[in-house]
Amino acid sequence: MDIEKLSVKDKERLLNLLKEKAFRKAHTVIDDYEPYEWQKEFLASSNANAQSLLMAGNRTGKTFTGAAAMSYHLTGLYPDWWEGRRYDKPINAWAAGVSNSKTRDIVQMELLGQPDDPTRKGMGAIPLDCIVDTTRLPGIPNAIQSVIVKHYNAKGKYDGNSRLGFLSYEMGFEKFMGSALDLIWLDEEPKYDIFSQCITRTADTGGYLYMTFTPETGMTPVVHMFMNDRKKGQSIQQAGWDDCPHLSEEVKEQLLSVYMPHERDMRARGIPVFGSGLVFPIDADRIRVDAFDLPAHWPRIAALDFGWDHPTSVVWIAWDRDSDIIFVYDVYKQEKTIIPIHASAIKSHGMDIPLVWPHDGYTHERGSGISLADQYRNEGVNMLPFHFTNSPAPGQMEGSGGNSVEAGIMDMLARMESGRFKVFSHLKPWWDEFSQYHRQDGKIVKLFDDAMSATRYASGSLRFAEVPGMSGYKRHSGKISYPNLGIV
Repeated sequence: MDIEKLSVKDKERLLNLLKEKAFRKAHTVIDDYEPYEWQKEFLASSNANAQSLLMAGNRTGKTFTGAAAMSYHLTGLYPDWWEGRRYDKPINAWAAGVSNSKTRDIVQMELLGQPDDPTRKGMGAIPLDCIVDTTRLPGIPNAIQSVIVKHYNAKGKYDGNSRLGFLSYEMGFEKFMGSALDLIWLDEEPKYDIFSQCITRTADTGGYLYMTFTPETGMTPVVHMFMNDRKKGQSIQQAGWDDCPHLSEEVKEQLLSVYMPHERDMRARGIPVFGSGLVFPIDADRIRVDAFDLPAHWPRIAALDFGWDHPTSVVWIAWDRDSDIIFVYDVYKQEKTIIPIHASAIKSHGMDIPLVWPHDGYTHERGSGISLADQYRNEGVNMLPFHFTNSPAPGQMEGSGGNSVEAGIMDMLARMESGRFKVFSHLKPWWDEFSQYHRQDGKIVKLFDDAMSATRYASGSLRFAEVPGMSGYKRHSGKISYPNLGIV
């Protein structure tokens, strides 16, 4: 088309058409959304799950992915490639962020653009012509409390209005109580009490809860649940910079250069940051070995960490005395299980392997008045006669080593660094804990550390290790004596 040959009137008409086209494009951005495969997988996870988590690095597009999902569900206008759940009627939904201002600046902006600015209204994931009305949130400039959105059925016919309410975590979990919801989107990680309330809100409706965040607060209960303790109906999708072609190598290098070393995996790959660092900052490959048949003459020792709501854990170690190398060769973890079941699992590994136990083994059961340690003894478990203590200094009495956690940790770390600590590669429960065992403000975080604690007890008790079949203890009249320890 030769624009110069057009009349003034035709030029004006063409200009108006181009402006209208640009306006429509700016106010239907969802039509241009072309998700990566990992984003499609996350969106499809809504079909078979009640709760889904997209845990990804910064700048990966996770928030707009969440906004796109909300737009499709509110409007019923699903794209041809869509494989997730579909709502065939108007829905009642929530979207929430950390604070009112964050919800406004991020969640609201991604969904609505800026409703108070006529030039930016409808420039988010929800098309302008689907926005029926908005209600202001008092006290927060430009913030929206709720929005009414047109919903269309599978035949493309308008069949009513969906409602979306905006909330924030700073309101407290009480604000997340009461309502029955079809859909909830949580952008940024919520505290567990808010997450729990949101599950309840969607339970009666058979609804769906999804979250999009970078795990900046580390291995929290919510992150742990989805990474290591997923229940039926839960899914997780992880993504990092390498999954996002829109990020150039130059951009990635520049971003990494300004992040602290300990947070780079979290920012770039969506891997939880561990406060001030891992307890054992060791490359796992340095201590990982494939399982092999243990020589019969190697002494063995096992250790128990008591639990109920958190798992009861037992770790077994074999000791190559000649090389002074210890091998973690088995692990047991089970929660909310009675002592006879635990005892049976322990005895199946060998009746004469000594079992180390911590000080809380002296805790007495309310009903019987029998201590935890004695309950295991009564089940035939080879419990040591006293609770765990670190090795005493040369010439000092047994028990004088104290219970210092840091002393045991430093001993384990020294072994790892010198090649004298190995773990069989197939022990997933042990490796899961090892990768998450971290410090916050210099202190070890006491979460998901049951196998790590048991390992510390066992590795610090090699002086009691016994060669199977050559145990230093004897049974008589239902009691156990240890002649080699001077205990009869």
